[in-house]
Amino acid sequence: QVQLVESGGGLVQAGGSLRLSCAASGRTFNSTAMGWFRQAPGKERHFVAGIRWSGGNTYYADSVKGRFTISGDNAKNTVTLQMNSLSPEDTAVYYCAAALTFYSGITYIYSWQYNYWGQGTQVTVSS
Repeated sequence: QVQLVESGGGLVQAGGSLRLSCAASGRTFNSTAMGWFRQAPGKERHFVAGIRWSGGNTYYADSVKGRFTISGDNAKNTVTLQMNSLSPEDTAVYYCAAALTFYSGITYIYSWQYNYWGQGTQVTVSS
């Protein structure tokens, strides 16, 4: 069984920074990409950032471009999300995810592409 465990969430003031981390444990697996999604209260889960190991391509939602940076280690199935210039609109539960299938020609921005999910970590940005 595979587990993804997120850490690093918390409460921060607007303009501040947080760094989220995600690590896999349990059964060994080879992921093709890892990513972050978030879900605000009363809203659907949305893509935030992703990284495809082959080629090192990174993808970002428009709302976080220039503020968030995703990085990771393919061999360890770990991924981090550096979040800067946070605003109250970034308040949400952030979920880490790992994909097992290689999708050629399309970006890893869809939840259906990801097979494993973490339990989520709360990020709250106060104004």
